[in-house]
Amino acid sequence: MFAFKKKYFLIIESIKDLKLKNIKKTNKLIIIYRRTDKKIENINELEKFRKNCRLKSFKFFVANNLKLAVYLKADGLYISAHNRSYRYLYLKNLNYSLIGSAHCTEEIHLKKKQGCEQILMSRLFKVNYDSNKSFLGVVRFNNYSKMSKNLIALGGIKQSNLNTLKNLVCEGIAIMTEIKKKPAISSRLF
Repeated sequence: MFAFKKKYFLIIESIKDLKLKNIKKTNKLIIIYRRTDKKIENINELEKFRKNCRLKSFKFFVANNLKLAVYLKADGLYISAHNRSYRYLYLKNLNYSLIGSAHCTEEIHLKKKQGCEQILMSRLFKVNYDSNKSFLGVVRFNNYSKMSKNLIALGGIKQSNLNTLKNLVCEGIAIMTEIKKKPAISSRLF
């Protein structure tokens, strides 16, 4: 059994990480293009990817790069946790959606002030790449969700713990690393 949510966020670092043809058309999926290095992929390939997202009714967000978001006509901008700037507030008037990322109470309040409609709260579960980092767990995440109804669970979500997500009080989940490791998880989610 799997807990169904209203929204699913897939954070990708490269358009090669996700095969759009394997995912059914749905309006529940939001793709966040988050390039960690400064190099941008082939702009023509990005435009094709964006066009395919539109055809499948997927929302498309670009992380921390307003110029690229405007060029690709993205649905909005993703503001990472380390970005503390208020300069994106004017985008609300231009019908751009903002999504933020947070790790603690202070960052949740900051993202609300920045105008974020949804906030990805990280680390729900223990992650493989940094096992020394703390994680929230379901109970602590649910306590945070009382503070803000628009929290999205992120971090450590894998096929082995998908069933645990039915206990979360949130409207969606976000997956990042698992998409690259096991692309089959996208077929199980959708």
